[in-house]
Amino acid sequence: MKILITGGLGHIGSYLLENINKISKLKKIYVIDNLSTQRFCTLLNLPKTNKKIIFIQKDLSLKNALNNFPKVDAVINLASITDAEGSLKIKNKIYKVNLGIFHNILQYCKKKSSRLIHISSTSVYGEQEGLVDETCKDLKPKSPYAEIKLIEEKKIKKEGKKIKYISYRFGTISGVSKGMRFHTAINKFCLNCALGKPLPLWKGMMDKPKPYLSLKDAFDVIKFTLDHNFFKNDVYNVLSENLTLMNIVKSFKKYNKKVKIAYHSSKLINQYPYMVSNQKFTSEAFKLKSKISSDIKSTLNQFKNLSNEV
Repeated sequence: MKILITGGLGHIGSYLLENINKISKLKKIYVIDNLSTQRFCTLLNLPKTNKKIIFIQKDLSLKNALNNFPKVDAVINLASITDAEGSLKIKNKIYKVNLGIFHNILQYCKKKSSRLIHISSTSVYGEQEGLVDETCKDLKPKSPYAEIKLIEEKKIKKEGKKIKYISYRFGTISGVSKGMRFHTAINKFCLNCALGKPLPLWKGMMDKPKPYLSLKDAFDVIKFTLDHNFFKNDVYNVLSENLTLMNIVKSFKKYNKKVKIAYHSSKLINQYPYMVSNQKFTSEAFKLKSKISSDIKSTLNQFKNLSNEV
């Protein structure tokens, strides 16, 4: 099997590359990234493999970016501007870039008859009461990033008869990889903790849940999809756990007794509560088993030799 990984040097993509040997059916791996975030370190010390890894620096948002690209059996589309909070400041740019990328990927898959692993986000739900699943019709995305994911889902559904795809609504990612950044909740908290800075919390959110997804589980889902040809032309919630900020703070205090808290009087972007069910994926595929507390521990361990005391 030949695959294309777009945005391959990012948080998820770099973890996927580090563990690529665990996917046995692969014969050739194309990796595309525009290097806008300069995560060159992902390309260092790639695992030894008899599978050929080909890296290409390319801006996939440009028109006809994949016109002459070789045929692959499956595309794992991870390319996008992913900072939900930051997307409010660059709304026009993120619409142009992310939708431009998605359009090119979709056209390529139709033309080449390539299967598509589309990564969406549980952030399309916005603020919800109770437990919600994929049947929820009252979606309330709160950021341009989430709005675009919903647009992508609708576009891909319209093309369902022309391509084979799977759309995964991933929870907020946690865990260590070469391409990790620190703008998402768990990772940002880990960096603040390591630097001796307080965790920024909205007091009214402490007992409200949100869905989180461990990198380990994200990889297992992608591996399962390729190994079992799990392209159902449908959307699935994918998460490791629904956790409140209180749950998360307890994990930080367990691993760092000096952790500080800074409460904000107004609701912070991307801190809207909602609890998501992954029963649909679990019943049709497998049960995810990773714990976010383990990701917190492993991430903090990366900073264990760092001191913030003068």
